[in-house]
Amino acid sequence: MNNELVIDVSSSEISLALLEDKRLVELHKERNDTKFSVGDIYLGKVKRVMPGLNAAFVDVGYEKDAFLHYHDLGPQFTTLQKYVKGVLAGKGKLNPVQRAKVEKDINKDGKINEVLASGQVIAVQITKEPISTKGPRLTSEISIAGRNLVLIPFSDKVSVSQKIESSDERSRLKTLLFSIKPKNFGVIVRTVAESKKVAELDAELKGLVRKWENAFEQMKDSIPPRIILSELKRTSAILRDILNPTFNNVYVNDDSVYGDIREYISTIAPEKEKIVKLYEGTESIFEHFSVDKQLKGSFGKTVSFKSGAYLVIEHTEALHVVDVNSGNRSKSAKDQETNALDTNLAAADEISRQLRLRDMGGIIVVDFIDMHENENKQKVYDRMKENMGRDRTKHNILPLSKFGLMQITRQRVRPEMNIDVLEKCPTCNGSGEIAPPVLLTDQIEAYLSAIAENKDISPLELKVHPFVAAFLTSGLISLRRRWMFRYKIKIKVVPVSSYQFLQYRFFDREGEAITL
Repeated sequence: MNNELVIDVSSSEISLALLEDKRLVELHKERNDTKFSVGDIYLGKVKRVMPGLNAAFVDVGYEKDAFLHYHDLGPQFTTLQKYVKGVLAGKGKLNPVQRAKVEKDINKDGKINEVLASGQVIAVQITKEPISTKGPRLTSEISIAGRNLVLIPFSDKVSVSQKIESSDERSRLKTLLFSIKPKNFGVIVRTVAESKKVAELDAELKGLVRKWENAFEQMKDSIPPRIILSELKRTSAILRDILNPTFNNVYVNDDSVYGDIREYISTIAPEKEKIVKLYEGTESIFEHFSVDKQLKGSFGKTVSFKSGAYLVIEHTEALHVVDVNSGNRSKSAKDQETNALDTNLAAADEISRQLRLRDMGGIIVVDFIDMHENENKQKVYDRMKENMGRDRTKHNILPLSKFGLMQITRQRVRPEMNIDVLEKCPTCNGSGEIAPPVLLTDQIEAYLSAIAENKDISPLELKVHPFVAAFLTSGLISLRRRWMFRYKIKIKVVPVSSYQFLQYRFFDREGEAITL
């Protein structure tokens, strides 16, 4: 499978599109003003203890207090709290975790008011970003993720990913980590650590320990709420999680981010450094790799997927509902059972893609087309499990019920990705009436004239529909050339297939849209 990552960097956000065999399967957007990300570690302050919920609300700097349940405190919460108090009160050198006295595990069936009180300062980690009206979700069982390992302070356990199929390899890795890990640190061995040598794992482990110690060293005399340790930017975190030998290319359109990614990859997989490529084309990077086109067809309430069949996707506060419809396939000469199976198998492919692409979480109920044979139901279930095997997010899939319903649960840690594909008409602004198309060139020239009067900008980039671009640039003395002579401005006309027929926009040399 050909895996490619396309990264579009703009002034307001970074967008990452993961393509499998040129097909868009994941989309991530990281706004430059995003404050709270999964994995960030904060020094927070308990605002309210809620015995009825067996939970507490903690101030970590968000407008709504974050939620911390008793079961998310972790068994070594008492030891962590003692360590945090020591760091905040300490004046000298930080006492290493290896020398800390490990306290007795807290009661797994205990009550929140037995261990927390209002005003208490605690170290917490974000496990779920703010979603809708809810604040972040927290844990006090802190972990620091690396490429091959996950470090868990105040634990002595070593766990190995079950996705490593060889029992001998799992045993090797477990024995190896027990021999090199420092005291009072636990480790989770990730799938990508399979076959890795001890020197590489030891270097990463020491780096994670240093990361922990440096973060808490800087915490001295801190006043909550305050961030202690920030997770990698989404760009690097995704690369860390998905980079593998089958990863072919990473395309990025920004020099700075290009350098950061090359540097990051050189530290975790030097042999893959050449896969990072700087895109310098004239059209937008998402346009060039057909990401924009796929986005238009992949979001919205109705999604077509094969020979007229389509999905209807509805969202509620509690769950997502996906209805599979055969559409024109019902007219096929095949019998109804075969038609239903073919459509349901194709739907399983598209639904698994939609879950990743939209990052849908919680409960998902899929209403497949009715099938009578249990063998066919099992085929659909097996296809869905196979497709979801490529999904890194924790999930669980139940077989089809007698009513043709499949229930899927998928971990929800971020707001669902939602892109409105139904656009307001750029020429009529939703009124249903437009100016005569024959006046389009006059409108563009009037806008150009206003830019020339008010701003000293050259060169300019004019983005229009391809048909309009062809009209503006056709002929020996094209309309574009006449405008350049008339207004003494260099103009580049760029065709954009995603633009509406009468849509146009001017951009300056920095790529920023010009508004008057």
